[in-house]
Amino acid sequence: MDPVSTSQTDERIAYAFLRFVFGLNICFHGVSRLLGDSTAFLAYLTQSMAHAVLVPKATIPVLAAVLPWVEAIVGLLLLLGLFTRFALITGSAVMVLLMAGATLAQEWDIAGLQLIYCLTYFVLLTLRGRNIFSLDTLLWR
Repeated sequence: MDPVSTSQTDERIAYAFLRFVFGLNICFHGVSRLLGDSTAFLAYLTQSMAHAVLVPKATIPVLAAVLPWVEAIVGLLLLLGLFTRFALITGSAVMVLLMAGATLAQEWDIAGLQLIYCLTYFVLLTLRGRNIFSLDTLLWR
């Protein structure tokens, strides 16, 4: 077998694995919140944002209601490799909002962890040309 095609295949497999496992993580963030206690999640967000003076308190219940759905949908799309570019850009935008909230609340440990998610979105979006093992490829190529 040609070493170049083996290398390309390995890159595509690695990309598919990262996209899938990251999608699983994001999807289950949302699913666990949708199936869990929504009042507890709202209480957690309210407590976390208590010191974030620039975050309007009226936006917190909206975030608590919308975020789990966005996470579940973005994660599912990444799992399937469907509308991958849209899912990665949407997930990145959500991370901007979450990072703003965490830093305004001075939750530096959480902000540090969120940087890992930001980096993963960056890598997946940057290397999207390797997204061969996906529904996107089956449906549109």
